[in-house]
Amino acid sequence: MSNYVLIDADSHVTEPADTWTARVPARYADQVPHVLKDESGKDVWMLGGVQIYTVGATSAAGFPGFPASRPQTYEDLHPGSYDAGARLRYLDEAGIWAQVLYPNVGGFGSQQFRKIADPELQVMCIRAYNDFLHEWASADPRRLITVCSVPFWNVEASIAEVERCAALGFRGILFTGEPQRFGLPTLGDAHWDRFWAAAQDSGLPVHFHIGGGEDNIADLMTPRRPGHGIAGAEAYAATNLFMKNGVQCADLITSGVLARFERLRFVSVESGIGWIPFVLEVADYSYLGASQADRKGGGLLPSELFRRQVYATFWFERIAPTRLLEEMPIDNILFETDFPHVTCLYGNIAATIDAGLSGASDQVRHKLLWANSARLYHVEEPSDAERARLAA
Repeated sequence: MSNYVLIDADSHVTEPADTWTARVPARYADQVPHVLKDESGKDVWMLGGVQIYTVGATSAAGFPGFPASRPQTYEDLHPGSYDAGARLRYLDEAGIWAQVLYPNVGGFGSQQFRKIADPELQVMCIRAYNDFLHEWASADPRRLITVCSVPFWNVEASIAEVERCAALGFRGILFTGEPQRFGLPTLGDAHWDRFWAAAQDSGLPVHFHIGGGEDNIADLMTPRRPGHGIAGAEAYAATNLFMKNGVQCADLITSGVLARFERLRFVSVESGIGWIPFVLEVADYSYLGASQADRKGGGLLPSELFRRQVYATFWFERIAPTRLLEEMPIDNILFETDFPHVTCLYGNIAATIDAGLSGASDQVRHKLLWANSARLYHVEEPSDAERARLAA
């Protein structure tokens, strides 16, 4: 049991096998994500006749080793990865009051659905996932914080889904931080202004999860980099993805979007925070060196826009929490565990917090572990009895 009562700003739901097949007309069953057993008995996700994931690849919590060994079937998984009741029981055990929920199968920016040929079915799959997540979180919507997916390649459909999900009580929007990688305009292009306006009107923050700008994350790893070996390739891929989110945030804070939409908030998810001081410093330095006539920050520096409107999450880091907090926008930093992914905190949450925040004041710890997320996601406070149970 943990002595902490905290909010976890990044976790994932391992989607049950019938997430899509139970929510689209039966004639589409073979065209949407569905689960089959491969020749070795593994449960695998299929889309368009191609295996896109194994079930265990995104749900290794509780399995031994680092990186953890991969479970083979749903029966092998930690039940809290796919069952909402079990997730709540796990949160109680871990001293976590609430978790923000992200997908797996559709990709961390929902980009997998672009591989479906039928544009209407693409949108149908997005809606099916959001309906599933809404139902899943109904086990306790105070504690299970939903972030809706959108078909970002279709602005009108994305606006409609944001409006629908906001009415259902969702508390965030999942987007891609690199639309240009999919042949779409960059973040600052006026093409997106109607979407940003809809997001701002909804009051929901927009999230850039690492990997949301990739057609295939596996391309960063073996066999493309055979000389690295598996460990080296995974280390390269992780570093690549984290730093890409830093670049995406640099794009955002220099694009004019934040000046045009002052009430809109953004979150860089699962990217860590160690890059923040350097990215903000170099953005300001270069911005001040440019022509004043071409500045689009509304009178604010990029770092000031970040502090006003952008958040980031951290979990395993030691250097940034112990040595760089004075250089951080403390009100914009959120703690996460990444449960149940391979690199998640599991069974070591309290020890990790103690190691990373050993020199932080109680006020700073409260902000990072609770207050910042509570404010951003409008998290309802637990009752005294619930808080006592979590801290037991």
